[in-house]
Amino acid sequence: MSKQINHKSSDQTPQKVIGITWGDQAGIGPEVVAAALESGALPDGYTFKMIGERITATPGTPTLATARAALDGLEESARQLNAGEIDAVVTAPVGKEGLHEVGFHYPGQTEFFADRLDCHSHAMCLTGKNLTVALVTIHVALSEVPTLLTKEEIIRVGKLLADFSKQRGIATPRIAVCGLNPHAGENGAFGSEDAEMISPAIAELQQSATDVVFSGPHPPDTIFRPAADGHYDAVLCMYHDQGLIPLKLLDFDTGVNVTLGLAKPRTSPDHGTAYDIAGKGIASPSSMIHAIELACEMVGK
Repeated sequence: MSKQINHKSSDQTPQKVIGITWGDQAGIGPEVVAAALESGALPDGYTFKMIGERITATPGTPTLATARAALDGLEESARQLNAGEIDAVVTAPVGKEGLHEVGFHYPGQTEFFADRLDCHSHAMCLTGKNLTVALVTIHVALSEVPTLLTKEEIIRVGKLLADFSKQRGIATPRIAVCGLNPHAGENGAFGSEDAEMISPAIAELQQSATDVVFSGPHPPDTIFRPAADGHYDAVLCMYHDQGLIPLKLLDFDTGVNVTLGLAKPRTSPDHGTAYDIAGKGIASPSSMIHAIELACEMVGK
């Protein structure tokens, strides 16, 4: 079942269609989606299409039924992306524990859409008012990060981040690359990965892209302040929390999760289901509004 909401356009050009899922309907997804659509803040000239069945759910109490409905919405949105029925999708938050119980075999929605859209080079990126960060490793144990990092992966994600920055209108993106270890290894005192892996990756990235400025490896504890002050356009981070802690500290209400590398855009608010406040009328729709706005920006008119 789908519901379409058209935002007026000043010409007769067919409107781009942005699909929106409900997420886990025991969480805040339905209320922040509704608030976003009613906010008056979304751009004109697009059709917003709700994807998935609206079911009866008790706020704050996820069930197998709400998990199945969330999974059905994801599957339907992927089908519509592949079929060309929608131009982008914005996904409301889901509960991963419940999804796994009903047959969802992915670490997160990022990996799900990469698989369903047959994307062999993807990455997680979060962008907000102050920061944009991309992650070389995503949903893995911290103990596994050093073994999963490779020069090739750093280069691959760095190129995706550069492409995304250009897509947003930045002619010469300035991308700061984080080190892995404290003080970016401090000349080998705290690990060898920064000198032996990250530095060569940066050199190769810079050599392959004359219209992008890559720098680093920067000490992870100091790079985010100048990035937030506008000295860099994005930060390439080695692992999940390295990038998401500063992003969510500074941009919790404006942060958007975007999957880089997909043939069609997929965005999501950067918060979770927030079962503890679901149904209380206090959930902010700001991140959802920004997620919809970014999807519109990425598909264009």
